[in-house]
Amino acid sequence: MAIKTVGVIGAGTMGNGIAQVFAQSGFSVLLVDIAKPMLERARASIEKSLGRFVEKDKLSAADRDASLARLTTTTAIDRLTDADFIVEAIVEQAEAKGALFTSLDAIMRPEVIFASNTSSISITVIGAATKRPDKVLGMHFMNPVPLMPLVELIRGQRTSPESMRTASELSVALGKTPIEAGDYPGFIANRILMPMINEAIYALMEGVGTAEAIDGVMKLGMHHPMGPLTLADFIGLDICLAILNVLHDGFGDPKYRPCPLLRRMVAAGLLGRKSGQGFYTY
Repeated sequence: MAIKTVGVIGAGTMGNGIAQVFAQSGFSVLLVDIAKPMLERARASIEKSLGRFVEKDKLSAADRDASLARLTTTTAIDRLTDADFIVEAIVEQAEAKGALFTSLDAIMRPEVIFASNTSSISITVIGAATKRPDKVLGMHFMNPVPLMPLVELIRGQRTSPESMRTASELSVALGKTPIEAGDYPGFIANRILMPMINEAIYALMEGVGTAEAIDGVMKLGMHHPMGPLTLADFIGLDICLAILNVLHDGFGDPKYRPCPLLRRMVAAGLLGRKSGQGFYTY
C-alpha cells in the first residue's frame, strides 16, 4: 500500500515534531488532538520550527509553505479514516494507549499500520488491544524530532516483518536512521538512559555534587552534549518518573527504583522546562 496520508494523534511536543517531519517529507498529515488549544499551539510551534530552518538556509521559504499546506489539524478522530498510516503520541500510559488503539481498530481500514511513539510501554500489550497485532509496532522518535536522526523501531510479539519493513522504509523517507529494539521495558534508549539520569539524581540527593558539577563532569569528562540533570529537565521529570516506573515494574529489579528526590519533585510540580523549574530554573 502506498502511504500518502499519515495520521498523528497527540499534539504535544512529540506529536507536533512528528507531524512536522512527515509534512516536510512530502506526506499529507492529519494532526489530531482532543483539545483545540493544543492544536493551535502545535501549529504555531511547527511554523516557528520551519522558520528557523529557513533562517539557517536548510529549507526554502517555498518548501516551508508547502509543508504547512500539507498539515491539517482537527479534533475529530473520525477524520483519520483517510490516513494510510497512524502514529500515536499521546500520554505515556498503557491504558490510554490501549483504549485509543481499540477505538482506532474499529474505524480504520484493516491494512493500516498503527505505530506508537511510546518510549517504554510494551508494544505487545498495546497491540493486544486491537484485532491487528501484526500491524502494531513501536516507532519511538527522539526529541527534538526535527533534529534527532534516530527512530527506535520496536517489534511486538505478533508484529509482522512486513509491518516492520514499512516502518523502516518510512523512517528512511523522513531522513531518519531506524534501529530495531526488542519489546522489553524501556527498549534500548531508555533502558540505558534512564538509569543514568536516576543515578545522577541520587548523586545530587546524597550531596556528591551540585547539579552544575554533576552535569559538568558528564559533559566535559564523557563528552555528552548536555548533562543528565539538564536532559531530565528537557524531557520532563514526570516523563522520567513514568519510564523508571515501567522499568522497575517490568523487571522487578531494585536497580531501577526511582530516586526519592525525583518522586518529591514530580509531586511538587517541579517538572523541568515545561513548568519553569526542575533541577534548574527556566
